Amino acid sequence: MTTAVDIVIPTLNAGTTLARTLTALPTHPDLAFSTTICDGGSRDDTVAIARQAGAAVVTAPAGRGGQLATGAAAGRAPWILFLHADTRLGGGAGNVIARFVGSIADKAGYFDLRFDADEAGARRVERLVAWRCRTFGLPYGDQGLLISRAHYERLGGFRPLPLMEDVDLVRRIGRDNLAPLGADAITSAARYRRDGWWLRPLRNLSCLMLYFAGVAPRTLRRLYG
Repeated sequence: MTTAVDIVIPTLNAGTTLARTLTALPTHPDLAFSTTICDGGSRDDTVAIARQAGAAVVTAPAGRGGQLATGAAAGRAPWILFLHADTRLGGGAGNVIARFVGSIADKAGYFDLRFDADEAGARRVERLVAWRCRTFGLPYGDQGLLISRAHYERLGGFRPLPLMEDVDLVRRIGRDNLAPLGADAITSAARYRRDGWWLRPLRNLSCLMLYFAGVAPRTLRRLYG
């Protein structure tokens, strides 16, 4: 029996990375994938790339939380896989997704973060992210999120937040209901190379702590840049 999975990708001027992400989307004989791009008003060739790849395109005001929610609402498949436009899945992703959707309905799965970089800083951040996920149950959006539509809707889905929409949802899912899928999410290192392999994680951690302290996501978005 074939299981349908909606892949939802929010975009905003993602033309430099989207084609690679779409080319690496998973396949499996027991799964029927469909892809929806929810664009927030791109001015580059993002939408053209998406349509050329056969993806459905919907639009929403810029803001990742609202775009993810709109993209999810456009589909009807019993499972949803959320991905970022600069994250491509590694080999074996189709197999681990098939195993997960065939056995688990009340949990969500995430991938192991890897960077498309050879620097020592990349390996350090990857280890820190793995520790954060094991210890606190806090995978971020660049690790992907696989969840049944029924469970996603019971939780209320993504909220229209400009930042921390991923943390907001995984906290509602709960640490005990999150599972590593055992395949890689290979994410662009461009922002870390630009901001620094030490400074970027420190800024992310600062934003997370401020969020937990009650600072509004809209304020954090201005700080995050």
